[in-house]
Amino acid sequence: MYNAVLHTDERVFMTTDRPVRKAIITDAGFASRYLPITKTVPKGMLPLGNCPIMQFVVEECVQAGIQEIIIVATPEGKPVYEDYFHNSVIRIKKQLETQGKLDRYEPVQQVLDFPKIEVITQDSSLPYGNGSPVVSAQRYVEAEEAFLVLYSDDVVFGERGDARTLVEKYEQHRDAAAIIMAQPVSAEVVDKYGIISFKQGTENELDTIIEKPDKGSEPSLLASYGRYLVKPTIFEHLIPHNTGKDGELWTVDAITQLAVAGKVLVERTQAEWMTTGDPENYFHAHLEYVKRYEKYGSKLSEWVG
Repeated sequence: MYNAVLHTDERVFMTTDRPVRKAIITDAGFASRYLPITKTVPKGMLPLGNCPIMQFVVEECVQAGIQEIIIVATPEGKPVYEDYFHNSVIRIKKQLETQGKLDRYEPVQQVLDFPKIEVITQDSSLPYGNGSPVVSAQRYVEAEEAFLVLYSDDVVFGERGDARTLVEKYEQHRDAAAIIMAQPVSAEVVDKYGIISFKQGTENELDTIIEKPDKGSEPSLLASYGRYLVKPTIFEHLIPHNTGKDGELWTVDAITQLAVAGKVLVERTQAEWMTTGDPENYFHAHLEYVKRYEKYGSKLSEWVG
């Protein structure tokens, strides 16, 4: 995981004062495709190895030097996340100490040593949609110069996480209204993603994001996913009555509206994005995680045949 692969220069990056200090990570949906397990366990708490997806996303933020993380959860998920990130389970630590196995507590201590993590619930008065968790965290970030928004559905694998890429790009382009991450996809699957269209005469300025275009009509092969850097001006467009497709409040709609009057930059990922939004893709991402990060990953080919 990210905290296990940081190089010396990355540790310096983490301790330097940055203009982007906060991040919002969302996991406030019903996760109905994962029922029955998600009636009790938040989707972001499903494992990658022996850690949850949410921790992997948090570590991506830590690598970027983020000092405060706001997790937006369901009412059922809030106490689960609070327990995971704040409960020191001292009784377990004491038992391990008496058994001479205190090293097994080290992963718990790593979680407790993360920067400040605040867990809140989504405002129930807001419409359904992935923009509503962001609005629910508005008061935590509205005084910031810029902040990150990450969907816990999306994971990125690689030594350099997207969060760090976004922060570094913003330091070079502080006039940008937003910066979004993108990854090339094959022409066969463009109808499954939001595909990026560029402003005429540019190669990195967003015009719009076309949701699930018909094959052959796509303006590019770059798909947008849940890694954004935005300024508080986004809240001028993320408002309850500004709903879009299916009557939902969409973050990408607000970002597209920012691009009308301002500059929204598109940055190609230096990592590999995978989604965990449904059981099949989650299983694929879990396999990839194990292959890359777990000591037993080399045995996968032997096990799956």
